[in-house]
Formats: sequence, structure tokens, C-alpha cells
Amino acid sequence: MLVLGCKETKEQSTSATDNKETINSADSPEKTEKQSDGLTLLKGDFLYLADAAVLQTHREVYGVVIDEKMHELNSMASPYKKADTDMVPVEVRAKIFPKPDGEEGWDYRIEIKEILNVSEPKADGDDVIKLGN
Repeated sequence: MLVLGCKETKEQSTSATDNKETINSADSPEKTEKQSDGLTLLKGDFLYLADAAVLQTHREVYGVVIDEKMHELNSMASPYKKADTDMVPVEVRAKIFPKPDGEEGWDYRIEIKEILNVSEPKADGDDVIKLGN
């Protein structure tokens, strides 16, 4: 009786694992619309200055395509900036693509498609470099 109970438990565990693998597989028809749209969730620090915009994540720095969505993000980030050069933490969903050959800038660019969050920078000031007196 104990062996039968263990066997049933094991079968349930196996089927739960199989379901998990199916849900997480890349070819699963159960992927959500957001998982299938080709966009990437990026969290990092955003800066727009003059005619250039960047998003610095923990692994990469991306050039940001300057368009209506980028200007919307900049408007949302502006209240959190004390200086023009302050970077603001953001979460966006974007399309990532390599920069065109022959152009200057970061290796990859992003085109922002959805703004998820804009938050106040940490007040620790550890990553600020100020020049002058």
C-alpha cells in the first residue's frame, strides 16, 4: 500500500514536470501574446541629452531610437532629474537590433514599444561624477 502511494505521487510529479516543460518550451502554443511579440523587457537607467538617448542595463548600453515613445519616456523621467545628466531607472519593452554598419554609437539599439515603469533614482549618489569647483 505504501509503494502504491509513492508510485501515484511520482506519477503526479512527473506529469506536473511535463506540464511545466510544455508551458516553458519555446514552441508552446500556450505562450502569452506578450511572450510572442518579439519584444524584450529591459530594466536600466535612461538618459536623453540633446540629440542622443541611451539605456544602460546591468549588462549592456543601448542607443535608443529617438521617436515619439522615447520623448514620452523622457517626459515621464524629467520630474526625477535634478540635473540634465541624471539617469533615471526605467522598465520598458523594446525591440533590440544591431546598429547599422558605418554609424557611430553603441553596438545595439532599441526601439521602445511600451513603457512599464519610471522610478526615482536612488539617493546614494555613488555613481555621480561632478567636475569643477
